[in-house]
Amino acid sequence: MHEKRFDGSPDKLRSENRLAILEVNRVIDLSLEGIEAASMLDVGTGSGLFAERFQTHGLQVAGVDVSQEMLDVASQHVPSASLRLGTAEKLPFGDDFCDLVFMGLVLHETDAPLQALKEARRVGRLRTAVLEWYYAADQAFGPPLEHRLSGERIRELSEQAGFGKFSKHALSNLVLYLLDVGLD
Repeated sequence: MHEKRFDGSPDKLRSENRLAILEVNRVIDLSLEGIEAASMLDVGTGSGLFAERFQTHGLQVAGVDVSQEMLDVASQHVPSASLRLGTAEKLPFGDDFCDLVFMGLVLHETDAPLQALKEARRVGRLRTAVLEWYYAADQAFGPPLEHRLSGERIRELSEQAGFGKFSKHALSNLVLYLLDVGLD
């Protein structure tokens, strides 16, 4: 279990190379587009990079991670965030906890992606944004192809988890999937 999880140092999550790949500002803008969000949960928060950036957009932020070391680093960058130890498959937050759930390069690392999306649907009122690697073997970075999830698989999982609307946004190096609660 858990053989697909990130095992690098927290510093690697904030390296210049990684920041260039992530397109953080574009991801945040797309994640918030078309919804009025006041709060968000960063699942697999790592060093808190996305939580920190969502906070600068005026959102109340929370985060969850499987690593206490990562949470300690995240708390330095986002001291006002509610940070908890836990997994994507069993989020330590109540129903309808936040407006937006963000899963940045974490869904492919979960042991049970459907359960992780069901949990995101349970705690998120409006949308779950899933940032993932392209499903392509020729990328020079990221996990091996057998650890990645195809867009078709993510759509299938989102339907099974009870999301009403699915959209896909191709970025330079990654793909952002928006899973909305409503049918509109």
